[in-house]
Amino acid sequence: EGNTVSLCVRHLQYELDGETINGVCSTYLCDVEPGTKVKITGPVGKEMLLPEDEEANVIMLATGTGIAPMRTYLRRMFESKEREQNGWKFRGKAWLFMGAPKTANLLYDEDFLHYEKEYPDNFRYTKAISREQQNPKGGRMYIQDRVAEHADEIFAMIEDPKTHVYICGLRGMEPGIDEAMSAAAEAKGLDWSELRPALKKAHRWHVETY
Repeated sequence: EGNTVSLCVRHLQYELDGETINGVCSTYLCDVEPGTKVKITGPVGKEMLLPEDEEANVIMLATGTGIAPMRTYLRRMFESKEREQNGWKFRGKAWLFMGAPKTANLLYDEDFLHYEKEYPDNFRYTKAISREQQNPKGGRMYIQDRVAEHADEIFAMIEDPKTHVYICGLRGMEPGIDEAMSAAAEAKGLDWSELRPALKKAHRWHVETY
């Protein structure tokens, strides 16, 4: 209806000197009573904006609450009511890589499976479930392992100037992603350490990690 804001929040808690510390903002949001008036400002920043080109290709790599912007993109692309209201008809290819410890931790999984079923030519959904799946070396399957598995396909998409890459979630996945992309680039006689800054400069490589 244009008057609803949805947030994806993880309640931050950690131990310090034997004491449980609660995150200030996440605790407030998780404990706030229904009906409470809350002041919201924003949006802030331009790093994670979706391209306006309806034929753009979008590769998304997310862990945990890093799925929040990706969910926004996918709702805009594939949610029927959203498509009717925004007048933006996505015709490119979207590929979501989602990392989680267990299947139960996959946020919005049913929605993404529905989009994949309804738009098989436009959406692909790949999961890395670290405590339930193994990588080729017998270790836990992390999102960077899935990227390595599909590195050639991803790189082929990146060579298309209409392709944008979005990375959001844990910073720890970045080195593995770079390693996989370096190998794919080297196979083509290219240098990833030069390509990635060029993609960033062209506003096609978008990163928001913590």
